[in-house]
Amino acid sequence: MDKTMELEIFRYRPEQDSEPTFQTYEVPFHTEWVILDAVNYIKDEIDGTLSYRWSCRMGVCGSCGMMVNGVPKLTCAAFLKDYTGKIRIEPLEGFPVERDLIFSMDDFIAKLKSVKPWIIRKEGEDKPLEEGEYLQTPRQLVEYQQYTMCINCMLCYAACPVYAHDNTFLGPAAIALGQRYNMDSRDQGRDQRQEAIASHEGIWQCTFVGECSAVCPKDVDPAGAIQRAKVASTIDYFKELLLPWGKKS
Repeated sequence: MDKTMELEIFRYRPEQDSEPTFQTYEVPFHTEWVILDAVNYIKDEIDGTLSYRWSCRMGVCGSCGMMVNGVPKLTCAAFLKDYTGKIRIEPLEGFPVERDLIFSMDDFIAKLKSVKPWIIRKEGEDKPLEEGEYLQTPRQLVEYQQYTMCINCMLCYAACPVYAHDNTFLGPAAIALGQRYNMDSRDQGRDQRQEAIASHEGIWQCTFVGECSAVCPKDVDPAGAIQRAKVASTIDYFKELLLPWGKKS
């Protein structure tokens, strides 16, 4: 008999369920299958009512993040062969569930927008298009390149104990992406981002547990980004305290 595995999947259909439940499915085991393959098999061959998100299946889009046995994972990168026994699949922790494995991303999107994750130039300082690109050295690129790898998968939020306790926390990915632009030599918008990043709900909420960096599938190290932002904000504070004449009006 061909080998099989069991997946215990979180189910919640608001039109008929007052509370979430779990439903167990038996799927074929193939060494090359990832968990997303097994979930797709359930959707295609067993239960077409199952709802979840996925797109690229290549660890690029970030949309297939789920809790796998209590750990945030991209299900397109988690192989069945690495698990034994029944595998429990749930939506990412910390977000309101809309249906089955689909959760609301509204809070994260609002937090992401608050850090203005785009290059900002001061008014009047843009050069004419005919003068070409804003060039930077390899060393300037390396300074922030790590943080460009974020795919907005939100695994770091599901792993963060601070966000689990208080969802007003700006969160790891948003802060790391803010830092990505703060450290870009072409950008001049750090002061505009500070209101969000250096607020009480921003970097100072972080207790540096580091779980966000541990689960990041792209090795972005959002915990490190938060600590770098803390250092920069502390330097700002002492500059204003010791050099009040240099304080911006």
